Amino acid sequence: MRFTETALAGAYVVELEPVRDERGFFARSWCREEFRARGLNPELVQCNVSFNQRRGTLRGMHFQAAPAAEAKLVRCARGAIYDVLVDLRPESSTYTRWLAFELTADNYRAVYLPEGFAHGFVTLEDSSEVFYQMSEFYAPDAARGIRWNDPQLGIEWPVRNPILSPRDASYPDFRP
Repeated sequence: MRFTETALAGAYVVELEPVRDERGFFARSWCREEFRARGLNPELVQCNVSFNQRRGTLRGMHFQAAPAAEAKLVRCARGAIYDVLVDLRPESSTYTRWLAFELTADNYRAVYLPEGFAHGFVTLEDSSEVFYQMSEFYAPDAARGIRWNDPQLGIEWPVRNPILSPRDASYPDFRP
């Protein structure tokens, strides 16, 4: 795996290093020791799949509050997504900054975000599937969200009128 640090402190793009032959390729997509060696949270307790039927489906911006804050490794297994992360750690040099990445079934990229980040995505193709690896169990009492189009954060989305759940549509603006 190749780890490329992003402009947001502690967040990485993780790319496969495929070994190819006439059958296709083989690649490692997770290694506890490689994550630990980079100071990233190597504990995984839960994996989730999000299937999205329609292009323009937006899920986010989600996070869990302490003590259930979670690190995530996010990969698009089918289709394509515009994946967004926001640093919500007040002590961070990149506090309130956001970044976005196109994750597709064809580019095999993943994004690692540490505890204290909000995360969301919008589908760029119909029938997109997202695979998450999480460092904490889902804790409904710690589940939080911020509005996907909060003007203070200024996230630039590739869609104007996304398909949203009532919950995601009702999240408040971010308040530091």
